[in-house]
Amino acid sequence: MEDHKTDFLIVGGGIMGLTIARELSLRRPGLKISLLEKEERLSSHASGRNSGVIHAGFYYTPDSLKARLTAEGNRLLTEYCVSNGLKINRCGKVVVAKDEAELKMLHELKRRGDANGVELSMIDEKELAEVEPNASTHRRALFSPATSTIDPVEVSGHIAGSLKGKVEFLLNERFVRRGGEDFIETDRRRISFAHLVNTAGLYADKVAHQFNAGKRYALIPFKGLYMEYGDSSIIKRHIYPVPNLRNPFLGVHFTKTVEGKVKIGPTAIPAFWRENYGGLSGFSLSELFDVLSHEARLFLRGSFNFRALAFEEAKKYFGRCMQAQASKLVKSIDTSGFGPFIRPGIRAQLLDVKARSLVMDFVIEHRENSTHLLNAVSPAFTCSFPFSSLVVDEMEKRMLKKI
Repeated sequence: MEDHKTDFLIVGGGIMGLTIARELSLRRPGLKISLLEKEERLSSHASGRNSGVIHAGFYYTPDSLKARLTAEGNRLLTEYCVSNGLKINRCGKVVVAKDEAELKMLHELKRRGDANGVELSMIDEKELAEVEPNASTHRRALFSPATSTIDPVEVSGHIAGSLKGKVEFLLNERFVRRGGEDFIETDRRRISFAHLVNTAGLYADKVAHQFNAGKRYALIPFKGLYMEYGDSSIIKRHIYPVPNLRNPFLGVHFTKTVEGKVKIGPTAIPAFWRENYGGLSGFSLSELFDVLSHEARLFLRGSFNFRALAFEEAKKYFGRCMQAQASKLVKSIDTSGFGPFIRPGIRAQLLDVKARSLVMDFVIEHRENSTHLLNAVSPAFTCSFPFSSLVVDEMEKRMLKKI
C-alpha cells in the first residue's frame, strides 16, 4: 500500500466534514488537512439530500446542544449565503395545531423558542390568514420569520471551492479499518495522521467503534421520502404540524424550496440498511442483519413507541397517506396535483443501545488523537458553522496543542 501522511484526517465529506475542514484551515493554515470521502462527489448523502430548510431553533430543550447552536447557526448560514450570493428563500414558517392537546404543545414550543433566543410569534387565526392564507389551525399558530430555505448542494459546493489549495480532497476512497494508533487503511493505501475527525454520517458509529468510542451507540437508518406539488402558489411559507416531542422527527409538512416549488415530507420510515434509498441500492447483507436486529428488539419491546411509529411510517410508502396528512395542514388542496416520490434521503439516527432510546441531541466523543461526531442529524446543516467551531474548540483544548 502507498503511504500517505497528513496532520488532520477528516473522514466524511458532508457538511460537517467540510465546515470542520474550513474551521481548521482558518485556525491552523500551516498544517496539512486531508478530507476522505468514499463517493466521487462531496455531500452525496444526508447533506445533499435534505430539505434545505434553515431551522430557527425552537424545537429543542434549552439545555441541549441543538438549542445552543441552532439560532446562531441560522444567523451565520444566512449571512454566508447572502454575502456569497448563494440562493436563499427567506419565506418563514408557520406551525399549526389541530386540537387543544396540540395547542398546549404549541405553547411549549413558544416557551422553548423564547428560552433559546429565537424570534417567534404566537398568532391567532386571523393573523395566520394574513401570514399564510391557506394554513389551517386550531385557534393559534406559531410564526417563525427566520426559517428559510437554501440549496444544500450549492452551499456545500461553495464551501468546498473556498478550500481549494488549503484542504486535500481524497475522493472515491473508502475508510476500511483502523490500522494502528496513528494510521488507517483505505481501499487504496495507508494514511497516517496526527488527529482524525470522524464525520462519517451513516457510518460514524462503525468508524468510532474502531477507536473505542461510541460503544453504547449504534446508528439506525430512517428513510425520508418527499413528493412535489405541481402548483407552487398553493402556499407562501413552510407549514409544519406540531411534532411529537418524544421523538426527533417533525412529521410530514409543506416545504417551500429555494426555487419556490412546494413539496411535502419527509417520512421517517425505518430502513433496512444504511443506504436503502430504493430497490437494492447500497444493499449490504451484514447491514441488513445488523439493522433488523436493532429494529426487531425495539419493535418487540415497544421502546419509545417504536412499534406504533414503524406502522404509521410504513403506511407512507403509499403516497395517499402522506397526502392525507399534509392536507390536514391547509384549508384547500387538490391532491391530484401531487407528483411521484422524488429523490429520497436517509437520516442517520443514533440509538442508545443500553437505554433502547433514540438520542435527541448531538453527540461528540473525543479520544486522544481522534474526535467522533456520532449524531450529527437535523438541524446539523443549519448548525454547521458554530457546531464546527465548538468541535475545534474542544479539540484544541484537549489535544491539538501537541500538533
